[in-house]
Amino acid sequence: MRSLKASIPVLALAAFTASGCAGSSAPPVATTAEQSSQSTAPLDARTQLAGLVAAAKDHRFTAGYSLQQAGRPARTVTVTLAADGAWRVDVPGGALGGQADIALVSNRSGLFQCRTSGAGAACVKAPDASFPGWADPQVQHPFVDWLDPLTDRQSPISVATAPPLTGARGSCFSVEANTVAIAAPVDAGSYCYDVDGTLTAAKAAFGTLLLTTPVTPGPPTIALPAPVTAGPLLPTAAPPPAPATSASPSTK
Repeated sequence: MRSLKASIPVLALAAFTASGCAGSSAPPVATTAEQSSQSTAPLDARTQLAGLVAAAKDHRFTAGYSLQQAGRPARTVTVTLAADGAWRVDVPGGALGGQADIALVSNRSGLFQCRTSGAGAACVKAPDASFPGWADPQVQHPFVDWLDPLTDRQSPISVATAPPLTGARGSCFSVEANTVAIAAPVDAGSYCYDVDGTLTAAKAAFGTLLLTTPVTPGPPTIALPAPVTAGPLLPTAAPPPAPATSASPSTK
């Protein structure tokens, strides 16, 4: 009987030890912070682009961009975005097939095309606050009116991450029109942005833009660089050659 009673504490101790070992092998319970970290998915490309473009809307700066177009020498396009919302984009050789330098300016007085080269420097107001296709160099769009469609989740575009354009910094994205879109609000192409919203490169139908100068703060506002005239807008294409004059037949 004494032997049986003595074995009871030993059995109890063994059972307690076994249960303790089994309990120590159970996996630890994840904390709320760990669970939240594990469940957070990376942002999709469209959300990333929308965030960078939202920063671009508030970024007022001046910078120079190299513009490369097929069959044309590289030129420096100067972009100026003022604190009051006015903007100016200088395009060397932007009209008359490269024969005229122009500046596109938007301020409280309207939208203007200004010839900045030659003796006939003047600004012409664009009708209906937009440039017709034949007078639109298009390089200004990534800095102004394409920003809203790039942040609007309802815009008929698709966005994917893209390899960086040569010489560009920041994050690059490929933008394409959805198949259901009748008219795309943004030209298809690649667009690269720095973390502060600075466009560092863009490649679309108009050519390739690449940031090549330091970025400096934009001015408070922008004035027109020349007087306003009622003349017509300059076309981007070269004017047709003048018809050859034929010699009048001689009369005897």
